[in-house]
Amino acid sequence: MPDGKNSPREPSWLVALGTMATVQMATAFLSRIPPTLAPVIAAERGWSDAVVGYLSSLNTVGSILFLALGAPLLRRLGSIRALQTGLLFGILGLTLLLPPFAAAAAMASLMIGLGYGPSSPAGNDILHRTAPAGRRAMIFSIKQAGVPVGGILAGLLLPPIAQSYGWRASLLVAGVFVLMVTLSVQPIRAALDAGRVRDQPLTMRAFMSPANILAPLSAFNASASLFRLAAAGACLAVGQGIWFAYLITFAVSAMGYDLSAAGIAFAIMQAASVVGRISMGWLADLWGSPRRLVGLVGLASGLTSLVMAFVGPEWSYPAFCTLAAVAGLCVSSWNGVQLSEVARACPPHLVREVSAGATLIIFVGYVVAPSVFAVLLTLTGRFDIGFLLCTASGILCFAIMQSPELHRAEGVPRQHP
Repeated sequence: MPDGKNSPREPSWLVALGTMATVQMATAFLSRIPPTLAPVIAAERGWSDAVVGYLSSLNTVGSILFLALGAPLLRRLGSIRALQTGLLFGILGLTLLLPPFAAAAAMASLMIGLGYGPSSPAGNDILHRTAPAGRRAMIFSIKQAGVPVGGILAGLLLPPIAQSYGWRASLLVAGVFVLMVTLSVQPIRAALDAGRVRDQPLTMRAFMSPANILAPLSAFNASASLFRLAAAGACLAVGQGIWFAYLITFAVSAMGYDLSAAGIAFAIMQAASVVGRISMGWLADLWGSPRRLVGLVGLASGLTSLVMAFVGPEWSYPAFCTLAAVAGLCVSSWNGVQLSEVARACPPHLVREVSAGATLIIFVGYVVAPSVFAVLLTLTGRFDIGFLLCTASGILCFAIMQSPELHRAEGVPRQHP
């Protein structure tokens, strides 16, 4: 049962937002470690460039496993404790990158992804309960801006440490940093997790029951527009997943940059994404038509990827970094607006379940796209074909978001938590 009458008072939305953005940054930082360090690890161990795609896909598979099975854990521990547990799983995953075996690296990516899993349902649950309805797109976007902040830290911090002291030292620094974040959110855990269900069983039967496995997807029955919103997110995830997984590898292998220069380009993309996510949230609330905005972002994402398909060594480094910045604005600025619309389209008591289901569908894009890119790269040795796939997915997102049904539902007043 939930905690009793003496539960701490729920914190303000500012405190909740700061907490969620910080934890989101740390989980994203962990997830960016395999693609950031992949070039140097692959070079040491004789792996091909395609390995980064497989590691990125396994990272997302881990997140999908949590989203499909983790509802009992969220109910029992509460959202904050589930996030802390995820961060500790990610730290454990880092240690599995140390053995010189491909299977260990695969398990490392899987565990890091498992640790990322709680970030969407737990974060959405807390923000939906605390955020003012008229500012929800902006607040969700600020929370999602923690993702590229984590990418900036990975791009700027890890390559120089790896080049100066070895990539194993960079894993140690990363583990200590994430542990500090895990401990820093503990003081507000009691207040934000006051509604946890203490008697929720955490047995294999509870996790593997058909009702638990189907709950995230069956929750889509709550609104006709939910599946379209999730499908549009999956299309956008194709572009974002490929850009995030392959920008550094492309910069090193196709453009001839060293790891630090590639890391700077990656960090520029992530920094632009921070600006883009917050700006998109502000614009969505101001314009009052966030769903049309998601469609336009899909079109911009596709066009940016089309340009990337024609990038070659003749491009200057400043031009390449400029394109990386444009990608940050166009390819990875959609998340907060899209997630806020998913939360708005469902009853408040189903936010965790619907968020998990929508994220499951979105993560299909994150799983499939890097793996398909890896296969194409292995078969052809060409990066451009994969970026043309991003172009097609962005255009498909734009087409999905033109549905009149979506825009009729957009006029319905936002639900208050």
